[in-house]
Amino acid sequence: MTLYRQLVIFTVSLFIILFAGTWFAKLESTKSFLTNQLESHAQDTASSLGLAISQYPDDMVSIETMINALFDRGYYETIRFVDPKGKILLERNLKVVIEGVPSWFIKLVPLKAPEANAYVMAGWRQAGTIYVKSHSGYAYNSLWQDIKHTTLLFALCGIFVLIAGGLGLRMLLRPLVLVEQQAEALCRKEYEIQTKIPRTRELQRIVQVMNRMTEKVKEMFSEQVSHAEGLRKRAYNDTLTGIGNRRYFEGQVKAFLDNKDSGMKGILLLIRIHGLEELNEQRGFLVADELLKRVAALLQEIAAGLAGSVLARLSGSDFVLFLPDYPLSEAERLSGEVVKTLSGLAAADITATENVSNVGACAYDRSVNLDRLLSEADLALAAATQAGANAWHVRMIMESTDKVPLGEGQWKEALGKVLQDRRIVLYSQPVVKAGDKNIVLHQEIFSRIILDEGEIVNAGVFIPVAERLKLVSSLDRMIIEEVTKLDRNQLGADAVAVNLSTSSLQDESFVEWVRKTLVNLPENTPRIIFEFTEFSAVQRENLVKSFAAVVREYGHKMGLDHYGQSGGNLKYLQSLRPDYVKIDRAYTGELKDEDSDSRFFISSICSVAHSIDVIVIAEGVETQKQWQILRELNIDAIQGYIIDTSKPVIKS
Repeated sequence: MTLYRQLVIFTVSLFIILFAGTWFAKLESTKSFLTNQLESHAQDTASSLGLAISQYPDDMVSIETMINALFDRGYYETIRFVDPKGKILLERNLKVVIEGVPSWFIKLVPLKAPEANAYVMAGWRQAGTIYVKSHSGYAYNSLWQDIKHTTLLFALCGIFVLIAGGLGLRMLLRPLVLVEQQAEALCRKEYEIQTKIPRTRELQRIVQVMNRMTEKVKEMFSEQVSHAEGLRKRAYNDTLTGIGNRRYFEGQVKAFLDNKDSGMKGILLLIRIHGLEELNEQRGFLVADELLKRVAALLQEIAAGLAGSVLARLSGSDFVLFLPDYPLSEAERLSGEVVKTLSGLAAADITATENVSNVGACAYDRSVNLDRLLSEADLALAAATQAGANAWHVRMIMESTDKVPLGEGQWKEALGKVLQDRRIVLYSQPVVKAGDKNIVLHQEIFSRIILDEGEIVNAGVFIPVAERLKLVSSLDRMIIEEVTKLDRNQLGADAVAVNLSTSSLQDESFVEWVRKTLVNLPENTPRIIFEFTEFSAVQRENLVKSFAAVVREYGHKMGLDHYGQSGGNLKYLQSLRPDYVKIDRAYTGELKDEDSDSRFFISSICSVAHSIDVIVIAEGVETQKQWQILRELNIDAIQGYIIDTSKPVIKS
């Protein structure tokens, strides 16, 4: 029971006790007063009647006339004239009928009418005695009306006290309600400070202490996040430019190339900046450093529009941009865009030459390792350098030299047929508890489309193309429609995770369609967890938060995929509040010994995420050693080939 209710009940109880005491006191005093009034009334009547009859002691006709005159007024129950020997000479009686007073009140409050008498004298001789008993009906009526008015007055006062007291107590206890809300917000790692301090001394102290505690917890969380961020930056970021370093690049690319579920397609751009030595000699290292920072910033702007891209600085003058699952046809366009963007730095007077950069690109559509990619990109860079200033060159690693990559028009036609004919297949892979692989938390759904030639293409390939062609919301809608046809009993899980493009969230009709779909889901359909990549969720933070609020309203969830891939700040966890995060497989792949930086980074993510009730899942788990280390790091769940591969979903 709340303190407010207790205080209200206590106040009402005191009022009831006060009312009851006052009511009974009022009843007794009124009853006593009316009894005295009846007695006085009877005695006065008896005395005056006895005196009047004494004038005509032997004239019974006159006596009867006087008695009848008084009795007919109706104020008396009995008037009796008795001779000295006790013989009744004349008697009048009126049956007591009390009107307008409830019978229960009469039984509850007995009111006895007293009887008075007076002597009738004939000179010095007693001629008889007059007995008078007043009628109690009028007394009962007066008593009932008085008590009724008193009760009504107290009831009105009670209602007023209850309303005014309730409002007053609510105002007085408002600071405690705010403290409760502040504590609940603190549990969610939301740091609310009460600016309005109550005047009540005790409540004032509570609010001030709560504010100080909130500030301390906020400082602790910020220190925890800063420590984790500092660890990640030292291990995976270039100290000068802030983008990924060689270690970050190798971890991300190897994780993608080793992933059997990823598409064997992609582009790697090797970018070399010219004139750094001349800048150092002629204008100092600060100018050279500024050039590298500007280059990194421009490349980050380009990479921001390329989903899943990996940007890093390999060495002093070399940068690399890896685009997983991008079609080969994009290599020329992207290389030209990078060169054109960087050539604009010549006008800023921070370059030693007009030849700002050269780009060597390697595009592939077959299984390949990182060393081969870098070697081919280096050869392409050498060719670009020979070609002249701000030039680029592309080399291909293709499965068949006769195979021509699809152009944008061909992709548009192909995706149109996919949507028309619903050429989509679903695969699933389980996510299980780290401590017990037999407990399946959910199944992650992977979507793949079928082209005319029967070629199966995974989402990593067709989603980026669909985003550029403005078809991604239609594809996401088709995928969700297929997911809603699944049966949780056949699937072996109560929930499924579906990857969604944040570009679809810009389409208001799509969001409204999702809402209506969730409202009308069949009972056997599993709950849906909508996953977004960390990179895209950070880019469209407000859209993702709004969408998460919509799906959670109907019992579904939101998760972040490939967490750590884009190097996002851990503070975004507090802002986005996903139900879980999936740590990118690049960090899982580095779990080899006790002292690895990846181990400390994953431990920091777990610590920060668990402090705000966010579940942490490790993806790409393939060895017992990785699984063992992850359990030691207090990871919540795992996903990877050590549990099961992705398999086609059997629909009901």
